Amino acid sequence: MDIQTVYSIGYGNKTMEEFLSELHSYGVRFLVDIRSKPYSKFNQHFSQQPLKMIIEREHIKYVYMGQELGGLPVHDSSCFTHDGKVDYDKLKEKDFFKRGLQRLINANSQGIKVCIMCSESDPKICHRSKLIGVELQKIAGIELQHIVGVSKLLTQTQVISGLTKGLGLVNLFGEENLTSRKAYLAE
Repeated sequence: MDIQTVYSIGYGNKTMEEFLSELHSYGVRFLVDIRSKPYSKFNQHFSQQPLKMIIEREHIKYVYMGQELGGLPVHDSSCFTHDGKVDYDKLKEKDFFKRGLQRLINANSQGIKVCIMCSESDPKICHRSKLIGVELQKIAGIELQHIVGVSKLLTQTQVISGLTKGLGLVNLFGEENLTSRKAYLAE
């Protein structure tokens, strides 16, 4: 039996109480922060140090993996398109990304309840689904479970179906490359 223990969550404009309730509703033991820049200017309690303290008081281990799994590879400009967007096809081939993905695969194989976290509430617009979720499913058959409320999930398949208007993963591996939704580098 394949144990699915890799979850995804975005904090968006949630309160800390809502965020913690969502994590607890799935028994998450490890929160993996995959933000390239682990700070929030709008919700200071979601910045790295306050978040780590709050999470660990809740008996959840905080792990930072933004260097490996962040959607904005600030240390590798070769992952950007000519118009400044992050090219996920390039990013997924990088050794640092593969190492980070392998850590999630290993946690899943051990039955550890891990949740990757980014700032975007909607998984359809975040690299959690468009990059990490696609790769976990393709490489290891792990269907990322996106937490969108207390005891409320969207599966990776549901998110991709919504993103591709029902065409599914086949659309993502065609001629279109997935990129970030906005440009980060000036031309």
